[in-house]
Amino acid sequence: MTSSTVVDVDNVVSSGEDENEEHIEMETLEEGIKHQSPGICECILTFLSLLLVLLSFPVSVWFCVKAIQEYERAVIFRLGRLLPGRARGPGLFFFLPCLDTYHKVDLRVKTLEIPFHEVISKDMVTAEVNAIFYYRVENASLSLTSVTNCSVSVSMLVQTIIKRSLAHRKFVEILLERKSIGDEIKVALDAATCNWGIKVEHAEIKDVRLPAELQHSLAVEAEAHRQAKAKVIAAEAEKEASEALKTAADVLSGSSAAVQLRYLHTLHALSAEKTSTVILPLPFDLLNVMSTVTQKSLVATAAAELRKTAEPQQQQTKIDSPML
Repeated sequence: MTSSTVVDVDNVVSSGEDENEEHIEMETLEEGIKHQSPGICECILTFLSLLLVLLSFPVSVWFCVKAIQEYERAVIFRLGRLLPGRARGPGLFFFLPCLDTYHKVDLRVKTLEIPFHEVISKDMVTAEVNAIFYYRVENASLSLTSVTNCSVSVSMLVQTIIKRSLAHRKFVEILLERKSIGDEIKVALDAATCNWGIKVEHAEIKDVRLPAELQHSLAVEAEAHRQAKAKVIAAEAEKEASEALKTAADVLSGSSAAVQLRYLHTLHALSAEKTSTVILPLPFDLLNVMSTVTQKSLVATAAAELRKTAEPQQQQTKIDSPML
């Protein structure tokens, strides 16, 4: 069987161009270090050192050849001057023990944690923030000859850029847009550290610490919002419950049997609870009869009272009449 594969030529060409651009950038960075031509004395000393190495060849190999790890590079200085070309390594490299000195540079990603420091936001809120950064040495020769202490220099630069970046944002944006702020800080750091041969891999705001007074005010405001929301929800629930009860009353008023069933259901629910309350249920017909009787008795008593009050008034009018 034969399998056919389709290759995207545009992607291959674009990836090749990207690799070439990166290679050119590395070469330009290394070429940015100015190399001077060796003097006469340096040439003479170099020739004598090579001659000594050749004369003592079996023994000089142990002093002229060194090995470094895969993640390291060796930067060689000859009589105080940086040797042209790239840093040596990984593996074995050759140097003259009498004239050359070498320094190992670690190319692995390093972690830098910025401690808490005060920043002022755009809306004049003072807060303490800390950040975390990951960087690596991209050009060993340039970093060794440009910066004395990479970690301290990058730390001071990071604090300055963080204060400058957060000064243009509000406090709410600082809390919600940490990722975009980290990307912005990373771009600003890359623009500054590219001249040192250092590449920033990742930057992010780790934590934001608020003053005690601001925390108390924010907590009070949040509690007020929660209470107001709870009251609104309770009022809406009461409104819906009253509407439902009104609808149920309208439905039950149309049928006495439905009222009786609802009454029995309520009695069953109350009897299920273990209480000491004694309930004597009465039929609704008896209740209706009792209500009509009570209404008639009330009407009769009211009429009798009206008659009693009307009779003395009639007698008084008869006595006081001038026609008599």
